[in-house]
Amino acid sequence: MPAYANTGHPRRWPILGVTVVSLLLVVMDTTILNVALRTLADPVHGLGASQAELEWAINSYTLVFAGLLFTLGVLGDRYGRRRFLLAGLAVFGLGSLLSAYAQEPAHLVLARAVMGLGGAAIMPVTLSIIATVFDPRERPRAIGFWSASVGLAVAAGPILGGVLLEHFWWGSVFLVNVPVAVAGLVAGALLVPESRDPRPGRIDLPGVGLSVVGLVTLTWGVIDGGEHGFDRPVVWAAVLSGLAVLVAFGWHERRTEHPALDVRLFRMPRFAAPVALVGLVFFAGSGVMFVSAFHLQLVRGHSPLHTGLLYLPLALAQLVLAPRSATLVRRYGARVVCGGGLGLVTVALAGWALVDAATPIWVIAVLLGVQGVGMAHITAPATESVLAALPRQRAGVGSAVTNTVRQVGAALGVSVLGAVLAAVYRARVAPATGELPDGVREAAEGSLAGAYGVAPGLGADATALLATADRAFVTAMHSVALLAAAVAGLGLLGMLRWLPGRSVVPTGTDHSDPAASGGSGPPGSSGSEPPGTGRSELAGAG
Repeated sequence: MPAYANTGHPRRWPILGVTVVSLLLVVMDTTILNVALRTLADPVHGLGASQAELEWAINSYTLVFAGLLFTLGVLGDRYGRRRFLLAGLAVFGLGSLLSAYAQEPAHLVLARAVMGLGGAAIMPVTLSIIATVFDPRERPRAIGFWSASVGLAVAAGPILGGVLLEHFWWGSVFLVNVPVAVAGLVAGALLVPESRDPRPGRIDLPGVGLSVVGLVTLTWGVIDGGEHGFDRPVVWAAVLSGLAVLVAFGWHERRTEHPALDVRLFRMPRFAAPVALVGLVFFAGSGVMFVSAFHLQLVRGHSPLHTGLLYLPLALAQLVLAPRSATLVRRYGARVVCGGGLGLVTVALAGWALVDAATPIWVIAVLLGVQGVGMAHITAPATESVLAALPRQRAGVGSAVTNTVRQVGAALGVSVLGAVLAAVYRARVAPATGELPDGVREAAEGSLAGAYGVAPGLGADATALLATADRAFVTAMHSVALLAAAVAGLGLLGMLRWLPGRSVVPTGTDHSDPAASGGSGPPGSSGSEPPGTGRSELAGAG
């Protein structure tokens, strides 16, 4: 028993369990979908989705999540965190149910957007609830469990997805969320106390609207250009309009008193560099993961379960090593640790440019493991640097900005690198599709999954088509890998220029409080208190 009076809630550990399970749902859904992409593209056993539609199935979730994360966090602080946790779980469960029974790709895209809305309501309030119910001296440990659940979700998602697809139809990867969401609703209603911020921030509705419109328009232009070509005015109109709206968003955020995203923070190189680093790493890593899922299941012929198991080194390396990276940062500084990590990620991504249909499977497992080791030594130290660059009272803002940039980077990575994949594949497969009927030719040129979908009806011509399609996809994958490695290398140069070599504690930070110094906190928290810490009031005991 501790020698001090514990001011935490009596049910704080079961409450932590509710928040962890809720976070598992949100994070696992982003990884479980990777192993289902081939099945969703199958016209018989799935929805016959094109590559662009699969990109939208991923990005509709990510863009809504990232676009509304700040706003729903503020609303949760204002109107009640338990209320928003329960509402988020209900919406997430509903979106999962709609996704499971989607009848066509467009329905799946819309249902995934509903899931993103639920996820954006869940994630910010889980940290605020932990800050409310735990004594400050126990809080770093609680946040450690919260952060470790992210690594667990990354590891469990592909494996669970593979198991479900081995025994059930594709909708099971979404339907599995429903009973967990219902259990979370019941447990949350019974265990989690209501809490509010007595001085909540105001809501920047114009900023939220501009960010969502800009990101969606830009992403649509990139994805559509990759699928149908960038030689059409409508594509460039969408891309340029999206960029213009995002510029207007930045202009608005600089002038409003209550910004959805405080862009003025990016004037500080010690803040901007690690945030940009996280965005670039997830841009490169998410795009390559999207491509590699098709390579493993179509070119190599692995089952969804086997594919999920192959991603295990990537996830386990982050789960095991990320919490230990803080020790290396204290000894060598963030620049050295992040530099080593980003170097490993760059090498791993570039290594995919050497992978083909005959590459031993252990080589792919090693590449994914090296990437996981690298990312384990980037995310946590970068987050630590972000928080160290800010006064303690702005630690929550730093964490929120990092999460948002990570989500946007992942969405744009899938979009941009997916567009590169589509453009190179279409150019390389064209010689084998010239004499095919129009509808068959469009499907075969649209994606590798499309070529496999139409091949059974081609008779003797199927073998030649699939051989050319496989070679075209591998060539396109090499282009994506080299571009992703170049992006990671660009991040390495910026990091060496601006990331601090040692932990820098801003003026006014109290070393006596582990929440202020970063302590031995886990990735994503660095021991810092999330939004609302120190200002929350329990509104009831449940």
